[in-house]
Amino acid sequence: MKTFKVISLLLCYPESDWLAALPELEDALTDEAEFNGDAASRMAPLFDLLRQSRLIELQENYVATFDRNPSHSLHLFEHIHGESRDRGSAMIDLLQEYWRHDFDASASELPDYVPLFLEFLSLLPAEEALALLGDAVHVLATIGRKLDANGSPYATAFQVLEALSPV
Repeated sequence: MKTFKVISLLLCYPESDWLAALPELEDALTDEAEFNGDAASRMAPLFDLLRQSRLIELQENYVATFDRNPSHSLHLFEHIHGESRDRGSAMIDLLQEYWRHDFDASASELPDYVPLFLEFLSLLPAEEALALLGDAVHVLATIGRKLDANGSPYATAFQVLEALSPV
């Protein structure tokens, strides 16, 4: 499912290589328009930002949006558990889900990092991916609403995920 992979990339720290691939990313979303509810059109504000801004501006915006604002954190369990011990247990459960599907989550990010989670979903059959998305959608929707309230085009990615969820 390309939609999850594309959104995963768009929520990563901006790098010149994937920014150069924006037309292909939009095409991938368009190819799955029936599945994703025309996500390419819905995410046009984010694509416009990524196309029209210089790399350094995008990187500064990304850091200000996701790294310096805890309410926009891209770590799912931070929104639920904060820094409590329960967050560690939830991470272990998610890692076990990744391992159950032979997904290598040994990346430099924590298992609850939204782009990593979406990359994992992109490898699963649609029904299973959507069920797991449903488990996380309340947190994703909250992040999206907070981004939207701050006028961030990144909100569109979370709105698409919320619309895809069966929950």
